[in-house]
Amino acid sequence: MDISTIIGLISGVVFVVVSILLGGRLNLFFDLPSVMITIGGTFASVLISYPLNKFINSLKTIRLIFHNKEMNTGNLIQKIIDLANIARKEGLLALEEAAQSMEDKFLQKGVLLIVDGTDPELVRNILETELAFIEGRHKEVQGFWETIASLGPAWGMIGTLIGLINMLDQLNDPASIGPAMAVALITTFYGSILANFLANPTANKLKLKSNEEILLKEVMIEGLLSIQAGENPRIIEEKLKAFLSPTLRETMKEDGTEEEVRAGE
Repeated sequence: MDISTIIGLISGVVFVVVSILLGGRLNLFFDLPSVMITIGGTFASVLISYPLNKFINSLKTIRLIFHNKEMNTGNLIQKIIDLANIARKEGLLALEEAAQSMEDKFLQKGVLLIVDGTDPELVRNILETELAFIEGRHKEVQGFWETIASLGPAWGMIGTLIGLINMLDQLNDPASIGPAMAVALITTFYGSILANFLANPTANKLKLKSNEEILLKEVMIEGLLSIQAGENPRIIEEKLKAFLSPTLRETMKEDGTEEEVRAGE
């Protein structure tokens, strides 16, 4: 569970609700026609923009912001170094057994490719092509939420215009102007909430998770090609540590990764 998402959602709701209660009544901020025009109109526009299957699949990705999948680059580097030590001692064919227990299908595929004796350039092309399509799918989903973020305020403004037209139709009744104006402005409020409290944060969180996953897979590609080239595990470690921040490099030292590499030589 991603704690930051939970804290952000709860604190956001609390801040908005408390702010409303300090200045007025909560029921003033609920209007069914405004909900229909803002939320309904936004998702109707998104449906026009995307095929139904992509709309449904992209909408389901909101659950990903609640998941905190462990993506430890340091552990991945250690795993690759372990594979390098096995290949150095027993040969590349010995990696086939290690590949059977791998949970990451991308890493497993890369290991099996080098075990089969595939040309290194072809291995790189295959893995980078798959990586490009993964990144493309991620960007498509991010674009879905960015589309919602851009359309939400626009439909809020459309709702406001509808409310203002209705208000102008009742100018002969001055007492109704204030409530009618309030209802007209609520749609803008809904559109802003939809964009800035749901859609934009979701797109940003998905983008962050995507960048982390792409980085891991780039580390896998470089590590596997280095193993196939028969490079020294210590050299492989130094090459892959270039992907890490200085803080993570220090953490690897503290965990004793370098000593394990030397011990495996």
